[in-house]
Amino acid sequence: MVECVVKNWEGQEAGKASLDLQVAKDESASHIVHRAMVRQMNNSRQGTVSTKTRAEVRGGGRKPWRQKGTGRARAGSNRSPLWRGGGVIFGPKPRDYSVKMNRKERRLALRTALQGRIDDLVVVEGFEDKFSRPKTRELLDAIARWGIDPGAKVLLIIAERQELVYLSARNLENVKLITAANLNVYDLLAADHLVITSPALEAIQEVYSD
Repeated sequence: MVECVVKNWEGQEAGKASLDLQVAKDESASHIVHRAMVRQMNNSRQGTVSTKTRAEVRGGGRKPWRQKGTGRARAGSNRSPLWRGGGVIFGPKPRDYSVKMNRKERRLALRTALQGRIDDLVVVEGFEDKFSRPKTRELLDAIARWGIDPGAKVLLIIAERQELVYLSARNLENVKLITAANLNVYDLLAADHLVITSPALEAIQEVYSD
């Protein structure tokens, strides 16, 4: 179990929060997190790239010139891969890149990745009520008060989507906002700092406590 300091909107200490998750053993932690990362990146690939072979390219039915007597190399089609406008040899075709991983393993990898970023984790009180209207500057100032470099990549995790918070964060290039339900390994590892609200931490603890 890990104890975390909870900060308020002004950046002052407002209490304590605990994170108690079952994680992978040290000898297998990096392996299972890597597998989950590869799975997520592969599953995000569309796999729709496609090229045409010489059989699929339009035209090329007529022999360009007779077989012998012209002094040129013999040719049977102007859609040969050797010709401009011809087919592609061994080009890419649509394929499924998805990788399977057991649900228990995925959850274990997610818990391990989150627990491994504990040194970069900042827990704050819910601040949805601090916005009367969308204001990017107010959120940026709050991030600085929480002790985070404004130029660093920040993953902001909230319990549920709040429209004013979303509109305030979407223009910040280095801030990515997700809900606790959309927690994933890639975002956890890609960010320099993690900012989690207390309600989001409770939701994560409840969902991933097994």
